[in-house]
Amino acid sequence: MTIAIHDAVWKTGGKLVLDGVSLDVTSGQMLGLLGPNGSGKSSLLRLICRLRPLASGIIRLDGRDIAGFARRDLAQRLALVEQQASTDAPLTALDVVGLGRTPHRGALSAWARHDEETIAAALHAVEMWEKRKQAWHTLSGGERQRVQIARALAQEPTELLLDEPTNHLDVRHQLELMALLRRLPVTSVVALHDMNLAAAFCDRLVVLRDGRVAAAGTVAEVLTPALIADVFGVDAAVSYPAEAARPQITLLRPAAPASGNASAGRM
Repeated sequence: MTIAIHDAVWKTGGKLVLDGVSLDVTSGQMLGLLGPNGSGKSSLLRLICRLRPLASGIIRLDGRDIAGFARRDLAQRLALVEQQASTDAPLTALDVVGLGRTPHRGALSAWARHDEETIAAALHAVEMWEKRKQAWHTLSGGERQRVQIARALAQEPTELLLDEPTNHLDVRHQLELMALLRRLPVTSVVALHDMNLAAAFCDRLVVLRDGRVAAAGTVAEVLTPALIADVFGVDAAVSYPAEAARPQITLLRPAAPASGNASAGRM
């Protein structure tokens, strides 16, 4: 396991946001985080990056407590792509990606050949090399997301964390972006709200509800009609189209209030 989280608790303003979350992320795989709004997905990603302080519990990276990492060392391992990024500064796509080299460079160090090669490789990986000189504010939403991923790749991380990377993108760009993430040679944790995108691209899923793990496992194990009704409050049909190894989710209607505990698949 590359990332191991045990009994993580986080509070803010007296409110319990994450309550005893435990999960493992396997090296080289894509783990999808699902859950209703406010379930704790974004908070968990920030805890992994140590942008939020744990109230209790432990998060390990390759068996080592992240609390023992220097900030710079952790930034050389973990990269976070936020939901949206904006700036009024007159930056080009190349400038933005260059920011990803910050953890690897001293305050007064000159650009080295490796820095330039890493930035170029990151831009090529997201197919944005041809637009490297284009002003940030002129890029489309999908192009900005690709540039932000390239910035993260320029950090040369072994673990990539993404918070709702498909938000505000049209269907084509959602699929292109998720296919791109699948091709990257990193371990990734992706917070998503679209169950079909999660089913199509993720190796394993963790579903959060009210700051707790409601289910964890393979796509087929987690995305069951009972779990979807219980956690998301929606009746759904789960089918396997011809020659498809992964399920397709059809959302039907708001689920009727449960008279008992219908949480099949919950942990």
